[in-house]
Amino acid sequence: MKEAKIQTLHPDNDKQNKIISVEKYEIIKAAIIQILQHQSLTHTQLMQALHNEVHTTFSGNAHWYGETVKLDLEAREIIKRDNAKVPVYSIIE
Repeated sequence: MKEAKIQTLHPDNDKQNKIISVEKYEIIKAAIIQILQHQSLTHTQLMQALHNEVHTTFSGNAHWYGETVKLDLEAREIIKRDNAKVPVYSIIE
């Protein structure tokens, strides 16, 4: 049986994001949302927290999938990045 895939979005409409496994997308999406529900984080902090959350159970490069899903969540307006010199990510309420 063929693995289900999702075409992820990119916040820059001129760019196309990746097609990835729905299962991996959902794991990373849930982790990012759970992490950001507790606090807003810089990109580096978010990727480190994501790695810490999933590295023992996730099969794949958590950072690469994290970046892909983070961009998708920004495009879908689930999370946002502020305009600070060091951008901070948070959940859109």
